[in-house]
Amino acid sequence: MTFQEWIFSSYPNPSKDGQWGLLHILVLLFCIAIIIAITLLLRKKSEKARRIVLWVLAALILTFEITRRVVNFIKADYFDFNSVMYLLLPRPWCAISCWALMISVLVNKKFFYNFASITSLLCALVFFAYPGVGFNNEYILFENLYSIATHSLVLVTSILLITLRFTKFEYKTCWKEAICYAVILAYTFLEIYALQIEADPMYFMPGNDVMEIFGVGYGAYLAIYIIFTLVYFNIFYLIDDRKFVFKKYYEKRALKKQSKNGA
Repeated sequence: MTFQEWIFSSYPNPSKDGQWGLLHILVLLFCIAIIIAITLLLRKKSEKARRIVLWVLAALILTFEITRRVVNFIKADYFDFNSVMYLLLPRPWCAISCWALMISVLVNKKFFYNFASITSLLCALVFFAYPGVGFNNEYILFENLYSIATHSLVLVTSILLITLRFTKFEYKTCWKEAICYAVILAYTFLEIYALQIEADPMYFMPGNDVMEIFGVGYGAYLAIYIIFTLVYFNIFYLIDDRKFVFKKYYEKRALKKQSKNGA
């Protein structure tokens, strides 16, 4: 295998069932070890020191994103508007999460850290639960390395945003994250219908792989998808903003008790 064959991923690479194989498990364990180690080392450090780690992780993600685009442009033999957009823009949700994490470091605002962490962690968890790329070939060519490395970086960065105290999930400001999510949804519809560069970036369109795994109709799948998304997003706020949640709960109980006693 030559370097050109490796970087262009043109070397014959038979498929295999690598999900939850040795490499998959080792990569996941390595990510967990990195998260624990960095969290313990930096838990009492200044914000400047903690932000340096974020910059390094964002730079690593950017390196892979730029390298892949350069490689794909070199490999391409035809260019029009759609093909250029296909090569340049982040298309699936995982790639969008990569760019959300990088942008969050530049924006340096709690609400954007919140949004980037929530969405990126979901993508990373789905990938490592059952990776459809990266581990599913005999050899680790560049495309395999790109998938494994970027998803690993997404997992590590999204959790470190939480453990290094860059996030703060509060219901009173969750509308900001909701707007970010709405922007991402609008962007995915742009990808699907206007640019036509990705069929289903966020896996909510009919006939996607997840829907086939569940074996349900589209109506039932869409309902499950919406409910799961709402529950998943709320978990972060229920945990981080639990004092507010319990305060509201006991206030409602007190009001009900007063109304009963008054009656």
